[in-house]
Amino acid sequence: MAHTHDANIYYVPHGSRWPIIGSIGLFTAMFGVANWVNDIAWGEYVFFAGIAILLYMLFGWFGNVIGESVRGFYNKQVDTSFRMGMIWFIFSEVMFFGAFFGALFYARMFAVPWLGGDGHGVMTHNLLWSQFEAMWPTNGPGDVGGNFETIPAWGLPLINTMLLLASGVTITIAHHALKAGHRTQLLIWLAATIVLGATFLFFQAEEYIHAYHELNLTLGSGIYGSTFFMLTGFHGMHVTLGAIMLTVIWFRCAKGHFSKDDHFGFEAVAWYWHFVDVVWLGLFVFVYVL
Repeated sequence: MAHTHDANIYYVPHGSRWPIIGSIGLFTAMFGVANWVNDIAWGEYVFFAGIAILLYMLFGWFGNVIGESVRGFYNKQVDTSFRMGMIWFIFSEVMFFGAFFGALFYARMFAVPWLGGDGHGVMTHNLLWSQFEAMWPTNGPGDVGGNFETIPAWGLPLINTMLLLASGVTITIAHHALKAGHRTQLLIWLAATIVLGATFLFFQAEEYIHAYHELNLTLGSGIYGSTFFMLTGFHGMHVTLGAIMLTVIWFRCAKGHFSKDDHFGFEAVAWYWHFVDVVWLGLFVFVYVL
């Protein structure tokens, strides 16, 4: 489409209603969930109303950004700002998962040996939990979560690892197809990435069902169960978000929104998807294998 904005001027949008709508949605969702967890009947409905407002805000705000992009409002400086924003966003996600990996490391390498009588934990072990054995995985002193079994690394987790690694290859092929101007190949390989991500989520759901119903491995299974489900669950949430973003990008590619020289929207989602792949490799090694 023809440019309707001076490319030499950094585009600053006019006043927008979306930030205030997003704030209202967040407050509504927070207010609802606070009452929901306190067993107030209407809290659940208020929470989902807040989520609906947030979804409305996301569709509207991203729609505005896409519209500004295809109308040629953004120049190189704006593109640089978007890239810096995405880099900082992914960095914040790295720190998010780093906190959970740190909790896993601390529990396994320090807390469990200490409770088992290692080093300065001898008195605590003798007085409070003399029956506790410093073995990993553990469900805590006194077997707070009951006996459970772990999920073997070489079953579904290995399959899911192969799926995500394959999806990293397919999205890279799709990116090269976009830069080469091969739109049909782009759509095929991008669709393959989405299918691989959806298959990963299907197998993760199967794994959770198996863990809860047959292995007694739950969020209540001590520190191992907590860290296992927090790490894998949040990663699954990120895969879900990534698959949604890939789907949106697929439709944008089908509508011809990107060119071989101007496609940061695609690149941003590709960066995010590669980040999801790398986090899973860490999960596979430190949660399932070791």
